[in-house]
Amino acid sequence: MNKNLTLFAAIGVASALVLTGCNASGSDTSSGDRTVIKVALWDYKTTPEFKALIDGFEAAHPKIDVQPVDILADDYSNKVTTMLAGGDNTDVLTMKNLTDYARYGTRGQLKPLTEQVQKLSKESYKGLENFDLKGQYYAIPYRQDFWVLYYNKALVGKADLSNLTWADFANLAKTSTTGSDANKVYGTYLHTWRSVIQATAASQTGGDLLSGDYTFMKDQYALALDLQKAKATLPFSTAFSQKITYGSQLTTGKAAMIPMGTWWAAKLIAEKTAGKNPVDWGMAPLPQIAKDGTTTTFGSPTAFAVNKKARNADAAEQFVTWASGPEGAAAIAKVGIVPAYSDQKVMDSFFAVNGMPTDELSRKAMQPSKVKLEMPVSDKTSDIDQILAEEHELVMSGEKSLEAGVNEMGRRVRDEVK
Repeated sequence: MNKNLTLFAAIGVASALVLTGCNASGSDTSSGDRTVIKVALWDYKTTPEFKALIDGFEAAHPKIDVQPVDILADDYSNKVTTMLAGGDNTDVLTMKNLTDYARYGTRGQLKPLTEQVQKLSKESYKGLENFDLKGQYYAIPYRQDFWVLYYNKALVGKADLSNLTWADFANLAKTSTTGSDANKVYGTYLHTWRSVIQATAASQTGGDLLSGDYTFMKDQYALALDLQKAKATLPFSTAFSQKITYGSQLTTGKAAMIPMGTWWAAKLIAEKTAGKNPVDWGMAPLPQIAKDGTTTTFGSPTAFAVNKKARNADAAEQFVTWASGPEGAAAIAKVGIVPAYSDQKVMDSFFAVNGMPTDELSRKAMQPSKVKLEMPVSDKTSDIDQILAEEHELVMSGEKSLEAGVNEMGRRVRDEVK
């Protein structure tokens, strides 16, 4: 009974979001002589890429009015899932991750875009192949993020971050930790997402997150738990229960180093421009398990899709192809976002952004040797992702031992999914 009430409430909230949006005109299909399309996205005011894309598209297509449907980032996946289940007709849906994309695509909730993809210059697009679902495409990526190491230059000092192993990283985090209580400064902050541990281990060991055998994660978990024990990072339980944001740890000088995705650069720049971020920060390559001269990191593309029930599907397709193409790439590069479409001109625009670190180390961070997919796509991805996240929380909070948690991940995936 309680579950049903929760579901009905969620549907009501999602429906209200669709009706109000962020820029509603009072018409579902037109605004004067302009065709209206609604785009589901998250944290509109603090995610500069969305405004850049919408403004740029409207300038190029004055007959189309793009209205954001703004959803909190932490609620986005659940809200969109609920919206689609309720027959929502928001025209464009931002695919925040491939797990959601695989779910919506295999359920027939997205409009095929295969014809549009076949017209693209595929060698210019990073991550496009990840949207291939048995030969069909239901979304086109507009950005391609991967993980790097952000750092506070004052707190790290003269340490060489150009070729760190994870062992080097852990040692530096311990020696960079100072103070206590309210004056505590941690050497690092490891965010609560499972990818911090699991995707790192998978990308740098060749492990398979869908396999049901997760022994390859043990060393990375051991490193993270040791940093907690050494009090060189904020405890997972504290970060999780208090919903600590990774941004607050760097910009308030509470952590010296934070592994995080390239999407963060744009927010750091915007905050600094607004006077909310006094930290002199930079980027370095993600630390490696083995020091072999190459940098392997992980990431995932972000894409736009057209709702199967979109009211203005043709205009929605125009938005998706424009946003993911050269013009959209140029628009988001100018606000510090790494686009999926890339050429030299686009990357020059990226490093020309006012406030973007342009030192040699930051440029090196943006040129990894390999970018592995954060989470493989299959019809089992969503279920496995949930299991891995649940067991990750238990291991990092100390409710299960490392050995028991990793073993339980494998058992549950084999028994409940495979």
